[in-house]
Amino acid sequence: DLLEAVVAETDYELGEWATFEFDSLIPALTQNEEIDVIAAAMTITEDRQETIAFSDPYWESDQAILVREGGDFQPSGWEDFEGVRVGAQSGTTGADQVQSNLIDPGIIAEDDYSSYDSYVFAVEDLVNENVDAVVVDNPVAETFAANRPVTIAFIEETGERFGFGLRQGESELQSALNDGLATVRDDGTYEELTSTWFGQE
Repeated sequence: DLLEAVVAETDYELGEWATFEFDSLIPALTQNEEIDVIAAAMTITEDRQETIAFSDPYWESDQAILVREGGDFQPSGWEDFEGVRVGAQSGTTGADQVQSNLIDPGIIAEDDYSSYDSYVFAVEDLVNENVDAVVVDNPVAETFAANRPVTIAFIEETGERFGFGLRQGESELQSALNDGLATVRDDGTYEELTSTWFGQE
């Protein structure tokens, strides 16, 4: 919805939407050129900026740790994860958090980590007791906590910023997206959309 509103303020037209696994998005953009813009809550990172360009940030987020509501496992920090099974969507900063905070320090083994093509599948496995926790972007976690029998155990403050991804060198498109984003912020559309989807302004 946000990208549609942003593009509507530019001279560009929004074509067809295409669905990809998260870690296939950048190759689809840069190698195969199957898409022109990534709109998938992608965090702006230095590693990704070596390959693609980003619009100005449109959202800030932290990582949330989801567990089963009323379940035995209710951690308050990473140190509580010894011997539990953890899931995250592949290619995301949630997966990076699992690696740096749990696998690298030896709190959990590689075999205790499950990688998913979609956070929907990860949360489904959490509900079905195939994993004990899922690490995911906070806005996504809040949506699941409101609609599924899961709850947020704690927040890892990462200060991530999401941006629309595009091919490097496409300065005209980048400028248009930035201008469109500024317009929807100024005219109230941004607040309306974020309030609808995340309950925040």
